Amino acid sequence: MENNKTDKTSFFADVYEVVRLIPRGRATSYGAIAEYLGTKGSARMVGWAMNAAHTLDDVPAHRVVNRAGVLSGKHHFGENRMQELLEAEGIVVINDKIQDFAQVFWHPLHEL
Repeated sequence: MENNKTDKTSFFADVYEVVRLIPRGRATSYGAIAEYLGTKGSARMVGWAMNAAHTLDDVPAHRVVNRAGVLSGKHHFGENRMQELLEAEGIVVINDKIQDFAQVFWHPLHEL
């Protein structure tokens, strides 16, 4: 059981390292991060890492959304905080979805 905790902690640390590299004004998806880390089927685990990151000031978890650009993790930020953070970076959000997501999409596999 201890190994699972260590593995999870290591995976979360890897996710946080990638998320810290997302440029201001850009966003990515859980799946893109998972693919970059070589664990393509683990988008849900990336989501869990993002959920756990909300107490970490140096991890811009607000820049990670689902594959359609929907702010699927917004309830972890409080009422409208995720949208406010994205809009402060120039990203347009309407009805909990990033507009022109393809234009702001940052794909770590292609950009790192």
